[in-house]
Amino acid sequence: MVFGIPNIDPVINLNQPLIWGVGMNTVFEIQQVSKQYRDLIALDNISLDINQGEILGYIGPNGAGKTTTIKILVGLIKQYQGSVLYQGKNIKTSEISSLLHKELGYLPQEVDFQQWRTVKHALTTFGLLSGIPREILNDSIVSTLKLVGLSDVENKKIVHLSGGMKQKLKLAQALMHNPKFLILDEPMSGLDPSFRYQVKNIIKILHQQGITIFLSSHILSDIENLATRIAIIHQGKIKKIGTPSELSEEFRIGNDIEIMYIKGSPQIRKDDLNCIQSITQESGINHIIHSSPEVETDECIKILLRYILDNGIKIRTLSLREPDLEDVYLHYVREAY
Repeated sequence: MVFGIPNIDPVINLNQPLIWGVGMNTVFEIQQVSKQYRDLIALDNISLDINQGEILGYIGPNGAGKTTTIKILVGLIKQYQGSVLYQGKNIKTSEISSLLHKELGYLPQEVDFQQWRTVKHALTTFGLLSGIPREILNDSIVSTLKLVGLSDVENKKIVHLSGGMKQKLKLAQALMHNPKFLILDEPMSGLDPSFRYQVKNIIKILHQQGITIFLSSHILSDIENLATRIAIIHQGKIKKIGTPSELSEEFRIGNDIEIMYIKGSPQIRKDDLNCIQSITQESGINHIIHSSPEVETDECIKILLRYILDNGIKIRTLSLREPDLEDVYLHYVREAY
């Protein structure tokens, strides 16, 4: 192992269970934090803990407050209401600010690289700025490039890299100083499926090393198979926090019923049946019927079948559809779409 980064092939099985870090101590505590830009409330009294060894997925639409939260955590925004603690101490103190510089790795949405530099030259500069001793800097670069899959382009100029390679280079600069805590702001943004898969692999490797990861995205699929907990933010407010299974289980009561009609057939109307809470039209012939919580799902299906027969409605399928994480997410941010 060189500078904390193992010399291993970065391609692993994404289906392998995630391994938690040692302990469940709180690393970051965000306590009733608000931030306003003139008339825009970016964050509205949010509170959130980030625990040691977890991947916390931070998800919400663009403009929800994700990047503002991150800029506060990394110290780029210093004026806000509330408090943020790192290992129990306020991040505004010089002592903790200095500690964060050593222990935190940050991948912002935008990183400016001088395009004429080579990959190795750029990482050398970032490494020196991060305080990595010169005597181990080269070994650190070699190990980091191997981890992110860029060993074969270390002498290539940045201007000649693909978009996916540049994203990997951004991740490499965040890992140069062997951080204990990693903040990733939209790390899969703009990547094709192949590079998305590779970046997910790298994130999983880092998690298995025990690094605590805060992963922000507006796309649920970016974090769905990675996050050990998920926080949903919308319009500057934390709407829900929980493990993926906890969030899914919340919507298991009153299962949805999916109906596909034959084209041209009459359709079920919400106001005709008391067992229906609402109807979502996914397409002209495909409806999701949300049954009322007061009515057993099996009873609602019996009522629907009777209604369908009595009213000459022609359907191709009628089936239960159990809510998933996407349904949970859309429930909390529906007004954004």
